[in-house]
Amino acid sequence: MASVLVVGELNPDLILQGYHAFPAVGKEVVVDDCVMTLGSASAICATGLARLGDAVAFLGKVGADPGGDFCVAALAEARIDVTRVVRDPALKTGLTVSLTSARDRALVSFIGAMGALRAADVPDAALRGHRHLHVSSYFLQEGLRPGCRSLFARARAAGLTTSLDPGYDPAERWENDLLDTLAEVDLFFPNEVEVRAIAGTDSVPEALRKLAGGRARTVAKLGAQGCATLGEDGGLLLVEAYDVEAVDTTGAGDSFNAGFLHAWLAGRPVEECLQWGAACGSLSTRGLGGTSRQATSQEAERLVRPRA
Repeated sequence: MASVLVVGELNPDLILQGYHAFPAVGKEVVVDDCVMTLGSASAICATGLARLGDAVAFLGKVGADPGGDFCVAALAEARIDVTRVVRDPALKTGLTVSLTSARDRALVSFIGAMGALRAADVPDAALRGHRHLHVSSYFLQEGLRPGCRSLFARARAAGLTTSLDPGYDPAERWENDLLDTLAEVDLFFPNEVEVRAIAGTDSVPEALRKLAGGRARTVAKLGAQGCATLGEDGGLLLVEAYDVEAVDTTGAGDSFNAGFLHAWLAGRPVEECLQWGAACGSLSTRGLGGTSRQATSQEAERLVRPRA
């Protein structure tokens, strides 16, 4: 059995890299490069964990179409167990188009099968034998979201630890049912925009303090500024990002999640987990797409060791 079960969305990413002006309605722009790669926050985290040497299984839904073929083949190539990836001929596999630069990216997504996954599609038998359950894209997965708290509760009852990355809320409502779900979550991985919106404050330290006090440890991903969480004494633990020549930031936060989880599941101290997350997030930006240049454990450790 795999040590980590990732439940979530699957889609290819079409990466358009090096745009020099954002396209206006009725006009056309030219980019420097393009690539089709495995996308979705959940899949990028899963492949990041597998690249670090963790045993990973994936549970999700795709269509019985070329996009679904691409996703399943990419997961299998990464040595991820795809036994519980459902191919549904009634669905179309989702797709994300990413306009990306070395600094940031803008995304346009067709949800398709990504919205069809339900908590009921995750039987208790799928949880057995795993150590940890990870879910990404809470707001994007409208089918999974209503049952997400019960899914985490079932996982905890089966002895698993749990983690959640909320992702961006396309509706920008940042609904409060998320706070109820966090009662069943051990690790919560929002980025800077998300943590401020969810907590209702412009200050990341204040957002971390507002979300503290429950079960979940909130780890805020701050892009080029690194990452932060609260220490046992309530003080701010801040780890800077690593200096890497970035090509594409797509999926860097998901690779951060993989690095943090890899270290956390190995029982490392929280500050070291932050360093592993920062290292894996930074190293993932070396190539186009979220999965092409994810870190090995040796590469990450070479960055982390001088700070340890």
